[in-house]
Amino acid sequence: MSKNAYVVAILGATGAVGTRLIQQLEQSTIPVAAVRLLASPRSAGKVLQFRGEPVTVTVATPEAFDGVDLVLASAGGSVSGRLLPEAVRRGAVCVDNTSFFRMNPDVPLVVPEVNEDALVDHNGIIANPNCSTIQMMVALAPIRAKYGLRRIVVSTYQAASGAGQSAIQELRDEAQAYLKGEAMTASVLPVKGDKRHYPLAFNLLPQIDVFEADGYTHEEWKMIHETKKIMLGDMDDPAIKVTATCVRVPVPIGHGESVWFEVGAGQTPSADELRAALAAAPGVVVEDDPATQTYPQPLNAEGSRDTFVGRIRPDLETPGAYNLWVVSDNLLKGAAWNTVQIAERLVARDLVRVPAGAAAKF
Repeated sequence: MSKNAYVVAILGATGAVGTRLIQQLEQSTIPVAAVRLLASPRSAGKVLQFRGEPVTVTVATPEAFDGVDLVLASAGGSVSGRLLPEAVRRGAVCVDNTSFFRMNPDVPLVVPEVNEDALVDHNGIIANPNCSTIQMMVALAPIRAKYGLRRIVVSTYQAASGAGQSAIQELRDEAQAYLKGEAMTASVLPVKGDKRHYPLAFNLLPQIDVFEADGYTHEEWKMIHETKKIMLGDMDDPAIKVTATCVRVPVPIGHGESVWFEVGAGQTPSADELRAALAAAPGVVVEDDPATQTYPQPLNAEGSRDTFVGRIRPDLETPGAYNLWVVSDNLLKGAAWNTVQIAERLVARDLVRVPAGAAAKF
């Protein structure tokens, strides 16, 4: 039975994504009876606003989820791994923005425009995909629906904000130092916990997350396997071949992606037909007019919930293969908005309830 209004907790409320979760929840269709803002002890006591009313941030503990219906989480994987099962045991349905549960077979990995029906089988936790995966899925799903999809080769141009607020600040500090002729100091990128750090300002870093034994970074691994889980329901399904190279670029907000893909055997749609399929798809804005130099740019995408697609063109050497360029605000569609959008669909479909025995899976 659906409720008239829901108690919603935001876990990690003071972070870069958490503050945007508050804003997106304010603008959402979810009827909110009360909101709880949860964070680490060092942020406890801060006063934030929700729909014009002050809300004091409190410490995230298991007991903080008593009486909560929905949890929107973006506080880091270890925090989600520890606290979200506790929330589920208390009857809350959780939408997690971290990577902790994404590959768990009992947890749906959802982009609402692509695989909303996966929500039906949730066990109290739904995972939000990686930001770079989300925008690629939004762009390719309408093409796959009409023409099939066999292969994807993606190169990303990912903003500093994907590594958190500290990475944005480091980029700014480095840029100022460089322009003053001073030495740039790096301590956050490419990975804060890794052995070496390099400046991002006026530079490119072909490493996002740690390296795996096979030479791919974990970010690249995520794009490969999350794509398969979202589109095919199995992270290892070979029906769509995927490979990725992920690069951090000196842009504060907004990821770009160059995507090469092959459609189904025997299919050779024109670029105009692909544009039409994309223009009709929810959440997609086509910006593609070479004659007027119109194409997606991170500066223009910042603050928007949409995914922008342009540079749509066939591969002149490979029939049935195409290129396109995808841009999206990684903190909104790549994180906060997709999370709230999932919660909206849970409410609309009367799925804000924890199935019996679900908590035992975590």
